[in-house]
Amino acid sequence: MADTTAQPSRSRDLDKLLLRPGHLVGPNFEPGPELRDDLKEYAKVLVVGAGGLGCELLKDLALSGFRNLEVIDMDRIEVSNLNRQFLFRFEDVGKPKAEVAAKRVMDRISGVNIVPHFCRIEDKELEFYNDFSIIVLGLDSIEARSYINAVACSFLEYDSDDNPREETIKPMVDGGTEGFKGHARIIMPGVTPCFECTIWLFPPQVKFPLCTLAETPRTAAHCIEYAHLIKWDEAHSGKSFDPDNPEHMQWVYSEAVKRAELFGILGVTYSLTQGVVKNIIPAIASTNAIISAACALETLKIVSACSKTLSNYLTYNGVEGLHTKVTEFVKDKDCLVCGPGILIELDTSVTLKKFIDLLEDHPKLLLSRASVTHRGKNLYMQGPPVLEEMTRSNLDMPLCDLMDKIPKDIVHVTGIAGKGDKKQSCLRKLRVVFKGIDGVTDMDTAGGA
Repeated sequence: MADTTAQPSRSRDLDKLLLRPGHLVGPNFEPGPELRDDLKEYAKVLVVGAGGLGCELLKDLALSGFRNLEVIDMDRIEVSNLNRQFLFRFEDVGKPKAEVAAKRVMDRISGVNIVPHFCRIEDKELEFYNDFSIIVLGLDSIEARSYINAVACSFLEYDSDDNPREETIKPMVDGGTEGFKGHARIIMPGVTPCFECTIWLFPPQVKFPLCTLAETPRTAAHCIEYAHLIKWDEAHSGKSFDPDNPEHMQWVYSEAVKRAELFGILGVTYSLTQGVVKNIIPAIASTNAIISAACALETLKIVSACSKTLSNYLTYNGVEGLHTKVTEFVKDKDCLVCGPGILIELDTSVTLKKFIDLLEDHPKLLLSRASVTHRGKNLYMQGPPVLEEMTRSNLDMPLCDLMDKIPKDIVHVTGIAGKGDKKQSCLRKLRVVFKGIDGVTDMDTAGGA
């Protein structure tokens, strides 16, 4: 007699969430096979980062019913990654993390399609990010989080009463780990606090995971730790580094300066070198797994409405025992990133070049090397050279004409914000108003937001 025992479905546990009603579901939850199938066919998820947390996220999301995933990461695999980034093997050293991680998950989980992107997050156009249902962050730097946060918030539109339009909200789930500590949070731009609203949660970044140092440094501290942890061993054949030896410290400082100059990074000083050489944070595989699980679950809840979401910031501490806590932070109504946008009033005669110059002097922007887009059209791009040449002729044209004489509209600008050695890439949303068109009156907007 043939064996007629039914094999358990791989989505059995997922079916319990998606096929049945419940008391904790969201207001738009409609249980049934259609929801499960729509999740597989239509939900597109972008994972930003393919390191320790990113590897876990790709695996968890693929096993949670998502079939259309993409991952972006600019780093290559290092030997130091192998103890916790479980998708990588020794033979993968030197290969792009995004490509190897995508292939390995697809090899193990049938039916999932993961598109890798081996590039910087700034290299992608805004519309690339707008194509996803939700963005999940597995990053290890404040600067990268700020950039993606600004990108997601740039899609947000407000109605005449300054209430966010629901259809323009781009959800994000952000995870982060630091040794035995971690966090998971949801960001619904315009509704919950965005990353910039709670930037004060993060102390000055003087410690970094090892995996960020070897490839593309982003800060002065990365350059210092590269000289301390990697270059020292290469140059001194196993000789121990003594942080109390002035000659050793001077050598690290000199090498860090060279690396900073190579990558155009400012801020390497001898005193900073002394302050950061002892501050490397261990990356713990179990912490990555715990935080990834929380992020994957929140992603599923947001996309399917199968349960109420986190409100809105979860912290995990496994240093002594186990402690988790959920804190509901409040949105900053004056936030420059997730708010309606900085209001700028202009004469109709102001050229695009003059507008770009004004951004550099604006007290709330301090934006240099700005690129400008309007409704997906590149008005002026600082790079690459071919785009700069194509848009250069627009610089002498009135911005009003380039915006088709629309009295007031949203303009997106990207560039370098800040002063001195505290500069970073950013994206800002501006509400541009032209005086004297269709009844637009003079307004005091010098400090408006």
